Amino acid sequence: MINRVVLVGRLTKDPELKYTPTGVAVANFTLAVNRPFSSQDGNREADFINCVIWRKPAENVANFLRKGSLAGVEGRINTRNYENQEGRRVYVTEVVADSVQFLEPRNSGGQQSGGSSYGEENNYNQNRKPNNNQNNNRQDDDPFAGGSQPIDISDDDLPF
Repeated sequence: MINRVVLVGRLTKDPELKYTPTGVAVANFTLAVNRPFSSQDGNREADFINCVIWRKPAENVANFLRKGSLAGVEGRINTRNYENQEGRRVYVTEVVADSVQFLEPRNSGGQQSGGSSYGEENNYNQNRKPNNNQNNNRQDDDPFAGGSQPIDISDDDLPF
């Protein structure tokens, strides 16, 4: 049996982060996913899908995603039920996310998200220390550097 879900959509509100009594983080959010077709009156419709994610990824979702953020969710469908305060049985269907991908740069259009599951990819290259060997490249190592002269290639050298 297979129970896998892959979604791409925008958050309808900021994620809600809570902690269980044992200290495990859990974040809930709703993803608006556009349908690939228009209704009879020509309007595009969307499905609003409840999602939940646990532990460290839940904290990352709460820290890096906001209302309107574009996100990709991979997980499984889960159904559960409970009895509410009025004594009625309530059924819940939601996506339990295994991973959430942040699909926009952090500051694009005022929406906040990162470039990866943990929102750190955008800063990765900026925080790396340069390799000294790479900074000492000689110009003659690159045969095309500073070359304003045409390159001599015959038609026999071309693969097409």
